[in-house]
Amino acid sequence: MIATYLVHGLLNFYKKAQDIAVGLTVGTWTDLPKSKKEQMIPHLGKVIEVKVLNHKPDESPKALLMIGYPLANMNPDIPSILTTVFGKLSMDGQIKLIDLQLPDSLLSQFPGPRFGIDGIRRITGVHNRPLLMSIFKQCIGLPLHELEKEYQNQVDGQVDLVKDDEIFFRDDYAPVQKRIAAFQKYNQQKQANTGKRVLYAVNLTGPVTQLVEQAKQLCNAGASCLLLNVVPYGFDVLHRIAADPDVNVPIIAHPAFTGSFYPSPYYGLSAPLLLGKLMRLSGADIVLFPSPYGSVALPKGEALDLANLLQSPNSIHRPAFPTPSAGIHPGLVPTIIQDFGNNIIINAGGGIHGHPQGTTAGGKAFMDAIQAAISGQTLAQAADNSAELRSAIDKWGAL
Repeated sequence: MIATYLVHGLLNFYKKAQDIAVGLTVGTWTDLPKSKKEQMIPHLGKVIEVKVLNHKPDESPKALLMIGYPLANMNPDIPSILTTVFGKLSMDGQIKLIDLQLPDSLLSQFPGPRFGIDGIRRITGVHNRPLLMSIFKQCIGLPLHELEKEYQNQVDGQVDLVKDDEIFFRDDYAPVQKRIAAFQKYNQQKQANTGKRVLYAVNLTGPVTQLVEQAKQLCNAGASCLLLNVVPYGFDVLHRIAADPDVNVPIIAHPAFTGSFYPSPYYGLSAPLLLGKLMRLSGADIVLFPSPYGSVALPKGEALDLANLLQSPNSIHRPAFPTPSAGIHPGLVPTIIQDFGNNIIINAGGGIHGHPQGTTAGGKAFMDAIQAAISGQTLAQAADNSAELRSAIDKWGAL
């Protein structure tokens, strides 16, 4: 397995690479007797490449270091891998883990998305456009009958998925089993009338030792999708849930807390690795990440690389649905589709609920914008025939 690091400030990058290759594997090498070296060779790290990068005169030197790690040193799980390649190294100055290249023999031991893009399109019956997801923003502290009304407003706005807010932990007023039953009942009524199936992603919460069992219970109760705050709970939790044959619904990975790891150019993990490769590897069918346009924007190049890692073909895992999020409104839809393509989910909270005519109109404005973009219309042309889209553009503008 090959790890790529971005290192700043050093002059002897090759020595640093050698120190990493030895220090993170066998620990020491030059002082070992010959017999001990022969015993340790299968576990010794290897410097694959050192690439010194150009830098501006006022910048410190930097380089990409590629280090190979023997598979014999680790277990097939994300905690084992991250501890091996970046455990104590993460505390060793200005060094950032950029990428991991896993051989097929290791990739095949991870679940990957069970449904992926094609599976979710098959479930929803939507094949020719981006999907639309609404965030259940009005949720904390509200009784079930009010949540039912809010849910209906979202579904009536033509969305394809509704997800819980990621901070919806305390459900004293609307217990999760009752929410699932009430919302699925409305979904079934809607499907009978319109033929459209909507997925409700319920927030999966609780002690980590109980989350796999909780996921199975929610599926048995009729949940059609699960939402998991992956990084706070741990990648291995997602791995175990996705690999369980009794968890037979798509899983949405939320990016909560990942901002603690990727924004710095000097430290942490890169966003494409953290939110792209590792999420897909561990079993997420849908991955939310900051869009390049919104309130917590990710640089466009990183966002596109991230989306590519979620979708790029490989012989082991299905592609996952990229979902650029945060600060999304209908006026951004053509740009999002132009940048990310058709195989995305457009995810909105305030851009739906904050519509001047309410939540249902907010969903319709998004759907009209999506239809305009895929049919070659401009937003202005579509707004001539959509009062909802016109109101959204008047409020938020268009990019």
